[in-house]
Amino acid sequence: MTRAAMLSTAVALALAACSGGEDDRPIMQTNAELPTDGVGKVVLSDGEWRARLTPGQYHILREAGTERPHGEVYREFKKQGAGAYHCGGCGARLFTSNEKFDSGCGWPSFFDPADADHVVTREDRSLGVTRVEVLCARCDGHLGHVFEGEGFDTPTDKRYCINGTALRFVPSEQ
Repeated sequence: MTRAAMLSTAVALALAACSGGEDDRPIMQTNAELPTDGVGKVVLSDGEWRARLTPGQYHILREAGTERPHGEVYREFKKQGAGAYHCGGCGARLFTSNEKFDSGCGWPSFFDPADADHVVTREDRSLGVTRVEVLCARCDGHLGHVFEGEGFDTPTDKRYCINGTALRFVPSEQ
């Protein structure tokens, strides 16, 4: 692990320790039509986002927060079988169990998005180190960060380190 990756993980852990508890579980949401602009971006006011999301989801998706590592949401993630992971804010399909792997970091990890058009990345210098933030392309919800070159035995050698509270799991139909 690079020095920058270790520093960013340490800072994230410190911030996570100060974040809210896990009593605000993700709301199971339908894929009801959401208001969008002319190019398919979800357009909701801050009040509408607050009404739609749990406090924990709002903190992560709208305020770029971080959940605690190795929490209940992560423990559930590790038990989930085949299925897809959708944005907890707008329902966009982001990842599947095919891209899921256990990185040991305490947050859900994927080596690639299910559809590259559904996630966007941007440079994040918010903690004094340069990282790559991962966002939902449809609603601009903060999902986590992506790290590259850490030596994981995956097809991409990338780790999409995603807040489980920002995701909604939909099991595959057998």
